[in-house]
Amino acid sequence: MTNFGRTELPEEQTSALRRAVRLEWLSIAFLVSAVTVMYLTSGSSQAMKAAWLEDMLSFAPPITFLVAARIARRVPTREHPYGLHRAVGVGHLVAGTALVAMGLFLVWDSGSGLLKAEHPPVGTAEIFGTQVWAGWLMVAALAYTAVPPVLLGRAKLPLADTLHDRVLYADADMNKADWMTAVGGIVGVLGIGVGLWWADAVAALFISGSILRDGVRNVRTAVVALMDAQARTVDGRSPHPLRAQVDDTLRAQPWVGAAQSRVRDQGHVFHVESFVVPRSGGAPTFEELEAARRAVVGLDWKVEDLVLVVVPELPESQLPGFGEQPHGASPSRHSAEAG
Repeated sequence: MTNFGRTELPEEQTSALRRAVRLEWLSIAFLVSAVTVMYLTSGSSQAMKAAWLEDMLSFAPPITFLVAARIARRVPTREHPYGLHRAVGVGHLVAGTALVAMGLFLVWDSGSGLLKAEHPPVGTAEIFGTQVWAGWLMVAALAYTAVPPVLLGRAKLPLADTLHDRVLYADADMNKADWMTAVGGIVGVLGIGVGLWWADAVAALFISGSILRDGVRNVRTAVVALMDAQARTVDGRSPHPLRAQVDDTLRAQPWVGAAQSRVRDQGHVFHVESFVVPRSGGAPTFEELEAARRAVVGLDWKVEDLVLVVVPELPESQLPGFGEQPHGASPSRHSAEAG
């Protein structure tokens, strides 16, 4: 049995987690070989230096995912009653911050090299007794780093959605774009070969900009999630459809006249607070509350931490911008809570 905190994962998510862990270990193994090859062939090329540093930074997301996934499995304690699901968000923020910092440094480093009109020398290397232009070794190293990350990224994306894991999604998204880094580096190195000294610095700037863009996007998404924003899809682009499904499920209960919910993303799972107004104006029975809770929890594995609050009318101050007042519901002086 596999759990995230107290949430038991269904078979689909359990299988996805195992596969994601294998893919991340495979990514780390590939990165070890990639950074070694890049280091041995980088020479004085700024584009190669930027590509090598990007490969080094690429260790952060898979390591963060493996650590956060392990921490999130710990059951809630008195000190952490909501569990440790936020480890995913913290890891996401740390990885994004590292990308921003390195991206800014590389933009400055590459830009200053371009302004100083530095001409990077690319000499020759001896291979099996034959002298070859070192640029070809750089091109071969960059080509080696181009394809595997794309394949790994495509394999990780559906798993990130299945697990609702933003660190895994960020890693997959970066992997998918790694081919652009390799192609940019190849163009820069070949540019040196044909006498375009500035091509190397421009390629380095392109790679640096890609790193910075990834970092800014990841930091923004991580910060929004940690600030208890409305739960969103794993890519952060739109509100998660589960909130509407929770409200629809509660409104379908015979005794509910109106319902609105607040849903926040804890990491892999959601914390849901649902305000419901009884149709009859009287307090629901415990059996009715339990039936409503089971119906909502049954919607999705992510919705287990649920609080039902029975109120005489929907509290506007606690549900800003969430819609209209209840229709056809009689007010009640009773309130109850179940979770």
